[in-house]
Amino acid sequence: MKKDIPILEGKEVAIGYKTGKNFNLVADKISFTLPSGRLTCLLGPNGVGKSTLIKAILGQVMPIKGEILYQGVAIRKFNPKELAKKISVVLTDRVSSGNLTVHQLVALGRIPFTNWLGTLSEPDEKTVEEAIKATKIGYLRGKRISEISDGQLQKVMIARALAQDGELMILDEPTAHLDLVNRFEIMHLLRSIAQTQQKAILVVTHDLDIAIETADEFWLMPFEGPLVTGRPEDLILSGQISQLLPTDQLHFSPATGKIQFSVPQEYPQINGPEEVVQWLKLALRKNGVILGNHVKITAYKDPVYFWVEKGDKGAKVSSIEEILQELI
Repeated sequence: MKKDIPILEGKEVAIGYKTGKNFNLVADKISFTLPSGRLTCLLGPNGVGKSTLIKAILGQVMPIKGEILYQGVAIRKFNPKELAKKISVVLTDRVSSGNLTVHQLVALGRIPFTNWLGTLSEPDEKTVEEAIKATKIGYLRGKRISEISDGQLQKVMIARALAQDGELMILDEPTAHLDLVNRFEIMHLLRSIAQTQQKAILVVTHDLDIAIETADEFWLMPFEGPLVTGRPEDLILSGQISQLLPTDQLHFSPATGKIQFSVPQEYPQINGPEEVVQWLKLALRKNGVILGNHVKITAYKDPVYFWVEKGDKGAKVSSIEEILQELI
């Protein structure tokens, strides 16, 4: 690969589908670069065109205008077999071949490189083993797909994509249906692979919290306006992250790292340690509690308790649950 040429580049791309003689425009003004060694997350509301953009990158639909380039060459110039050697894909489709072993499924990643019999050469076997090692699934090697958990299966699918050995990996909702621990583990694994193997990894996700924790770059795809790209932290501080939200009634709070109502109750009547006050305020907002001027709450910690004053009366309360029972 030539230096300074990104793995993937989009130049003023418009995407959509042809209906008769006309085109149904899905998204416009899409420009981006995807360098190696980085984990990039594509985020946007449902129906905005994320799947169509991925199909355009994979050469399955042609841009209405503009160009998508792989290492400086237009995607439309590659045939499907050539692209399969360059781009590894992990989709949300469930694997139905439950009788395959983990090793056999990972080895399927070498199909674009094998002969017509599908025989693995010694270098193919070495690539498969390296993929298994990188994803730390060696202990699952002989297990059948039907015998492993969803989190383990997702690691196996990533290993298969690694065995394909493309410089670009695209994953569609890889943390869907996983528990919190596995979601973090999968995303940190992808970040590690991007950095250690210098892969360009593009993840389509709705998991904003974990994306903020792990991604090097965001692509934000709003319903209106161009694709917005940049470091997650920069997009948060600039307020551009709020373009993901469908209504002005919500905004992303840089202070809490959470989506909140645009005009939240601030509760100046509450004082105390920041972490305790934050969770008390969240509980009050969530339950629609408005504190009158006659109510004052002081929070304490180690252990956590609250002093609640209502008018000229005060009482010690040991939990947020008790406060809610008193105020709701």
